[in-house]
Amino acid sequence: MIELAPIFNNNSDVIPLMVRLQSQGVIKNIQDDYLYWDKVKYKAKDCTPEELWNAVKFFRHLRSTELRFGNYRFNYLITDYMQRALHQFDLHIGGNLGSNVGIAETDKTKFMISSIMEEAISSSQMEGASTTRKKAKEMIQQEKKPRNKSEQMIMNNYITMKHIIQLKSDEISPEKILYLHKLITNGTLDDIEDEGMFRNNNDVHVVNHVKSEIVHTPPSHEELNDLIKDLCDFFNNDNQNFIHPIIKGCIIHFMIGWIHPFSDGNGRTARALFYWYMLKRGYWLTEYLSISRIIKDTKAQYEKAYLYSEVDGNDLGYFITYHIKTMEKAYAALKEYIGRKQREVIQAAKFLKIPSVNERMAQILKVINDDSDRVLNIKGIESRFNVSNFTARTDLKALVKLGFLEVIQVNKKKQNFIKSDNFDRVLKKNLQ
Repeated sequence: MIELAPIFNNNSDVIPLMVRLQSQGVIKNIQDDYLYWDKVKYKAKDCTPEELWNAVKFFRHLRSTELRFGNYRFNYLITDYMQRALHQFDLHIGGNLGSNVGIAETDKTKFMISSIMEEAISSSQMEGASTTRKKAKEMIQQEKKPRNKSEQMIMNNYITMKHIIQLKSDEISPEKILYLHKLITNGTLDDIEDEGMFRNNNDVHVVNHVKSEIVHTPPSHEELNDLIKDLCDFFNNDNQNFIHPIIKGCIIHFMIGWIHPFSDGNGRTARALFYWYMLKRGYWLTEYLSISRIIKDTKAQYEKAYLYSEVDGNDLGYFITYHIKTMEKAYAALKEYIGRKQREVIQAAKFLKIPSVNERMAQILKVINDDSDRVLNIKGIESRFNVSNFTARTDLKALVKLGFLEVIQVNKKKQNFIKSDNFDRVLKKNLQ
């Protein structure tokens, strides 16, 4: 699928060419985007494409950092773009003094639950789960039992993300990776014995199903113990040479996908371990980022980042660059989301003028006012506002008593709540 690049030729002509291209800013632009040969060849102007590629490769070779996992070597170059982005992440998604992203202390739990749901849904949809975001959120909020494999995948991811948040300070081990995989794949694999088990054969390949082409053959299952051990050491310990935590998180994500230690569920496990490592290293805002949603929307680039890295001598720079760009988009999306929610809170303020209506009830009234067909229940309100069953029931019944909601009896125990026919009249009366 990826065009093979010319063989790197480290001859005497490459140094003056590299210096000249560097002074012209050509090398920097290529490195910041971490372009591969299939893009670099079109950037050549006063040299041949092969000469330009030689200069790019030589620049990377001189400044690259090397890593080893098992018997395999990997390398990457830290670019100016990466350093600028990492600095911004250090300022905004890490540290102990909070963030200027604008999450009020009272809203943190609400936003975190919403982000976990988004991450669970998107990560599962990437692996083939087919259900709408609305249905998936309703299932999680109302604690409904999954009805099919797609819903089970999403529920598994949600449970796994909550599990990671509880254990975010812990070190990783092969046993914990296996348990993580078991949580993620529960009831979704063709063979139940593959849940929480490393593969014991070499029949697993990454395939481009459009062309029936094998695009990645992972290491032999006989190498898994050494590779996973090295990965756990990399996760748990600071190397002698400092590696920025976000760079390490990206590498951990890549390595699970590259090693492919499971028969299925490798992508979901890789993304879960990335979250675990970020939270462990103090990047607390990661709990609120839905990175998989961005990856899902750029899946072709995600796959190419893996392929570029492997085909170009295990150069991790392609994947790291893609991952950092994804995090930037996820952070921007989070800020936009929080801004929208805060505007909704401001818009809900008019409902607070109604006697006996608290802040939660005001937000419920806004939801019903904006969406007349919305069906509410106690479980959904519990999850949305992170309150007890008693509090959720009390709020809804108070709104029934005030005339804003009507009760629909589902069965002897369960009730749903809908907008009453008198909603607009009661609202107008109370706001006068």
